[in-house]
Amino acid sequence: MNRKKKNTLFAYAWSAPSLLLILLIVIFPILYTGYISLTNMNVYHWNDYEIIGLENYKDALFVFDNGFIKAFLVTILWTIVNMVLQLIIAFILASMLNIRKLKLRNVYKTLLIFPWAMPGYVSILLWKTGMFNSQFGLLNQWLASVGEEPVRWLNSDVMAFICCTVVNLWLALPFMITIIDGALQSIDKSYYESALLDGATWMERTRYITIPMIRAIIAPSVVITVFTTFKQFDVIYLLTQQVGSKTGADIHTIMTYAYENAFITNNYGYSSAISMIIFIILILFSMVTNMKPKEEEGRA
Repeated sequence: MNRKKKNTLFAYAWSAPSLLLILLIVIFPILYTGYISLTNMNVYHWNDYEIIGLENYKDALFVFDNGFIKAFLVTILWTIVNMVLQLIIAFILASMLNIRKLKLRNVYKTLLIFPWAMPGYVSILLWKTGMFNSQFGLLNQWLASVGEEPVRWLNSDVMAFICCTVVNLWLALPFMITIIDGALQSIDKSYYESALLDGATWMERTRYITIPMIRAIIAPSVVITVFTTFKQFDVIYLLTQQVGSKTGADIHTIMTYAYENAFITNNYGYSSAISMIIFIILILFSMVTNMKPKEEEGRA
């Protein structure tokens, strides 16, 4: 027993620096944010703030005019639209990359992964100034060449949402294409040969062979993409909400909404409550995605 205790104390002693670092960098900010969310801290009550309980949470969840519910619904729509489009487009492109005797396959893969290699900030600003600019953007130059009037791409909510989705797909598709491409290459070709002998169409081969065989491989990447898309900040903020260069569109996800309340209106207590709600939502989603089906629990 003494030897076991010594080994335990030795293990804790070695782990203490990393545990302390995790406490300072991860645990403490979460606890402090939770504390601030229970106060009325803002630019008018910086040092003399008071504990107001769950008032900030009530304002966020039950007062529609505050904008959180709208931002939350936009975030859900944003996540679903981007996730569905990413899966469909990535699957089609990855399937095309796996066509037999396809020439210059590696060149196409390099070109498709190029947007992923570029810094996101640079790519977003290039799209904003190079493609969507109302005067000098490439899209409006094309329209002008055929005699059409220029379009203010980022001025209205719907058009700005579509443009943000296009840019996000540009940034995120390479990751999903790479995952699905690797999954497709792992499938034994004998399955397809047998299906062809039985007269199966491409749709039937995709439904009964491809999708079941790659589902377990791409499932983790889908979960990761849902997480990153749900808490996405840079695309929508840089394209439409950046201070000093707002475009006129008024679309907010919960991340840009929390940022605006923290650093634009300086309502730190309310923005901390928003941050804690986001944190709880992500934790619950993580718990749901990590739950094992009853069949797997029974086998375990």
